[in-house]
Amino acid sequence: MKQIRLLSGFFTVGFWTLASRILGFLREILLTAYIGPGPVMDAFVAAFRLPNMFRRFFAEGAFNAAFVPMFSKRLEGGENAEGFAQDAFNLLAVAVLALVGLAMVFMPALVWVTAEGFYGDERFDLAEDYGYVVFPYILFMSLAALFSGVLNATGRFAAAAAAPVLLNIFACTALIISAMSGGDVIRWLITVIPVAGVAQLALVWVATERAGIRIRPGRPTLSPEMRRMVRIAIPAALAMGVTQVNLVVGQLVASKTEKAISWLFAADRLYQLPLGVVGIAVGIVLLPDLSRRLRADDTEGARNAFSRAGEFALLLTIPSTVAFVIIPGPLVSVLFQRGQFSAEDTAATALAVAIYGVGLPAFMLQKLLQPLFFAREDTKSPFRYAVVAMVVNAGLAFGLYPVIGWIAPAIAASAAGWAMVVLLAIGARRMGDEARFDDRFKHRLSRIVVASAGMGAVLFAAIRLFGWAFALPGWRYPALLMLILIAAAAYFLLGHILGAFRLSEFRKALRRS
Repeated sequence: MKQIRLLSGFFTVGFWTLASRILGFLREILLTAYIGPGPVMDAFVAAFRLPNMFRRFFAEGAFNAAFVPMFSKRLEGGENAEGFAQDAFNLLAVAVLALVGLAMVFMPALVWVTAEGFYGDERFDLAEDYGYVVFPYILFMSLAALFSGVLNATGRFAAAAAAPVLLNIFACTALIISAMSGGDVIRWLITVIPVAGVAQLALVWVATERAGIRIRPGRPTLSPEMRRMVRIAIPAALAMGVTQVNLVVGQLVASKTEKAISWLFAADRLYQLPLGVVGIAVGIVLLPDLSRRLRADDTEGARNAFSRAGEFALLLTIPSTVAFVIIPGPLVSVLFQRGQFSAEDTAATALAVAIYGVGLPAFMLQKLLQPLFFAREDTKSPFRYAVVAMVVNAGLAFGLYPVIGWIAPAIAASAAGWAMVVLLAIGARRMGDEARFDDRFKHRLSRIVVASAGMGAVLFAAIRLFGWAFALPGWRYPALLMLILIAAAAYFLLGHILGAFRLSEFRKALRRS
């Protein structure tokens, strides 16, 4: 029953994340069609990355890594969890307000530090202008992350997972209305982003109230609990900071080539689909579950949760990797090639998709392994590992750029991702049995790999037979649909025959979700 409940949480978060990613795809499709790779899109990507970068640094990464395990343990033990959440809210609100104020003052410096290649051309001024409008989004999203952490810790995943859908609904609506009315498309888009942040915060705040936890703004206090949370959060902030440094390094290198940021952004959106749907679901559901089980000394339950999360993560990640490596061109062509997005843009983006695809399992495994440390309130070890990964990323990105050009950041990111996984896995070996995969996971993993390889062979044969259809006007859409259906049928048939998974488990979990 606990296993089905865990899978149900994965499916609930996964469903809403999938909805968000699909709408996010629609947003990027509209953006690339109406604006296309070039100075305006490069500037928008750089500006929009600023609040998202700091959001992951402060809220979704550092803050939640410290807050969620501590809140979960207090909730489980009846130790005034609401008061703890109230104090954390006040402290986070003041910290992020200060950050927004500093960003408004030093926006030109922020743009220069994160996209130095823009300096001296129109992209710099555009990114600075857009940054002033979109940066306040971080305040609403950081506070929304706290409420989401509270909801996830109480086992209520739906509202927190649904909140990001609102951003994409607002953004898509703004893009369509502005294009139909002849307005300034990019101005409509950047203006609606902070408005969507307010809506997201309102949704999770109301859901928290309905869950029986009342949080109101107040004066922040540095109580002993808050000091301890900050001490735990600082190494996590540094670890997340290293991750964001990797993104900035990639953007710095790419900014030296016009359109490169746009190509990498489009490729990032594509590989983020499975990573977001599965990886975020695993991270969100697994961390509070592990925290509760470790508090209760339920070693076997923690190991079962960790192993089942691993099965769920790799079940979809490995075949996705195979697809990204074998058919990146058709995927990018159908999703993005229209309007201002040319065939040249498709070829460049497809190359990045294939390289990111190689790193996809590593990015997913990080989501699986990091909760093992965070559930024990150990944020220092992931920080040390992240520093090593940062050195690998920077060395490859800057070192390879003179040789292979703008694609160097993608290669560096995938290599750094695998370096991080190796270090996390070595570090986890010092933990108990709950940090080791059980025999069922090992049994199923080998079969998932074989089923994915079989699917890859079928997909390769299909693209050789029907690849010509992608060159015919109007045929590329049904051709891609046919490829996806063939690949899915081959994978699930082989997986069922080999025993890689049991469909009955997913049916039960879907009914509960």
